[in-house]
Amino acid sequence: MSDATPDPDALAMRAALEALLGHHFDDPRLLDVALAHPSFAHEFDGSRGNERLEFLGDAVLDLVVARLLYDAHPRWSEGDLTRARAALVNSRTLARRARELGLGAYARLGRTERKTGGADKERILANVFEALLGALYLDAGLPPVTALAQGLFAELLVSGSDPLAADPKTRFQEWSHAKHASTPRYATVSDSGVENDEARFAVEVRLLGEAWGLGTGRTKRAAERAAAEDALTRVPEVAE
Repeated sequence: MSDATPDPDALAMRAALEALLGHHFDDPRLLDVALAHPSFAHEFDGSRGNERLEFLGDAVLDLVVARLLYDAHPRWSEGDLTRARAALVNSRTLARRARELGLGAYARLGRTERKTGGADKERILANVFEALLGALYLDAGLPPVTALAQGLFAELLVSGSDPLAADPKTRFQEWSHAKHASTPRYATVSDSGVENDEARFAVEVRLLGEAWGLGTGRTKRAAERAAAEDALTRVPEVAE
């Protein structure tokens, strides 16, 4: 919503974020909503904040990344493309990209989330990132989303890159087979039962009876990927 007397600090922050995103918003209200986490919106006006934009951004990102991978890797199979896309759009990867952009400093959070370090929580950062993509899409269509994705995911858009490098479950399994002749096992630790909860499922990956990684996600598959990524941080020769 436009203010009658714009706050200079707010305008400066908006300009800085637009520079990071590489796009000037024709409708700045979209940007405001994208940054409003539900915890803030509930306290401010009782609304659901950026949830709808997050939903849209998730779908738009799937499409854009699929097209970029399809164009960049004409020799990859459907399975290769699917694994690479899944690795690029999971919550942990999106949170990492959000940190690279410094989005935590721009997110508007409720009091409790601010007190508990919400600006650096994986779930919240991924939420804001997807909401911003939804806002970009509504403001100007696919071009600004595509341009941002090309910059953030450049390492997997180079012809000849390895599709397995995008799949943490495959990477961890190959390492465990080579080093321990054993297959990792994934177990669901908890399920909130709440649909669209970014951290609905918590999954643990175990190898030879030892817990190696823990991950959360909206789906079990997403949580398993996150657990595998966590496990890979313990494996220097294959860790990112």
